[in-house]
Amino acid sequence: MKFNIQSKKFLAHLNAVSKVINNKNAYAILDNFLFELEGDRLVVTGSDMESRLTTTIEVSDAEGSGKFAIDVKRMLSLLKELPDTAMTFDINNETLEVNIKYVSGQYSIVALNGEEYPLKSQSATETFQFSLSPKDIVEGINNTIFAVGTEEMRPTFMGVFIDIKPDAIFFVASDSHKLVRYKKLNVEPNIERSFILPTKPASILSSILDKNENTPVTITVDETSATFENGEYSLSCRFINGRYPNYNSVIPENNPYAMQCDRLTLLTALRRVSVFASSGGLVKIQLEKDALMLSVQDLDHSTSAEETIVCEYDGEPMTIGFKCGDVIELLNNLACDSVMLKLLDPARAGIFVPTEQKPGEDLLVLQMPMML
Repeated sequence: MKFNIQSKKFLAHLNAVSKVINNKNAYAILDNFLFELEGDRLVVTGSDMESRLTTTIEVSDAEGSGKFAIDVKRMLSLLKELPDTAMTFDINNETLEVNIKYVSGQYSIVALNGEEYPLKSQSATETFQFSLSPKDIVEGINNTIFAVGTEEMRPTFMGVFIDIKPDAIFFVASDSHKLVRYKKLNVEPNIERSFILPTKPASILSSILDKNENTPVTITVDETSATFENGEYSLSCRFINGRYPNYNSVIPENNPYAMQCDRLTLLTALRRVSVFASSGGLVKIQLEKDALMLSVQDLDHSTSAEETIVCEYDGEPMTIGFKCGDVIELLNNLACDSVMLKLLDPARAGIFVPTEQKPGEDLLVLQMPMML
């Protein structure tokens, strides 16, 4: 086998595939990239057994065909040190010795047999297929993934729940203290399915898809897994087993008291007062007419802080407590100029929403209060 390829182009694709590969793997072969030469196309695969990412790269002056595997760290380390240059790979099909040449040097390595690499599992159940734009997928993941849980005792919370309706898609994430629901309205999947996408493949999808790309992503779903395909990449992953809670049932239908303020003003004020907060991070939000006061204290270190900012509020005076870090995180992830906080009483969840929703979107963040 033989082929030529540009080093920086090669590195960009290998960097993307490496995201799916674990630092430590149960099988040594998974420490390697699988390369498959087919005509003028080089197919590169990485896997951690739960997820599998494949990319296709056009090569030149290709000869022969076959499979071989090369260590991930060694391959990436070499490419990162090379200038943007043409490279020639010459592989002996019998000994699997790989000679890598470029204008100023050459390198030699013995590859592993590509036939030892685990095959992609085939679905034994009925599959469903639909398409979404990269923009819809990336925005759905980016607006929710920050709220995904990390407790292994609650595995169903360790991923983004994708609830597909015939005329809309809901992206949902929760760690039981906060919940994000992002509704995409301008889509028509024409099927009704739902699944929990684990955090790792969700993050990979967000990183490899270009939301400015017009080519739709084809999504194939069966009972246990999904495959996301666009022109250059194909990502297959298994779902998290379990039934996701009824997220709509925990979202209050009527929080009559609404506070509206500039998002960055509130965010920066919270960052300042959080410096003086206790380890639990409680921040009190006291609402008066057209004014919001933030207050924190740390009795162990004899520190406290207060800040007042201007807002729009004409409801009943109210004081509610939240975990400061959670509110900072959600404000960081709300891409809007002005934010609205909807409340019922200090013991019920608060709802944070953009004051103006983007066309075709409906985003809200539910945050549970802390005891004052």
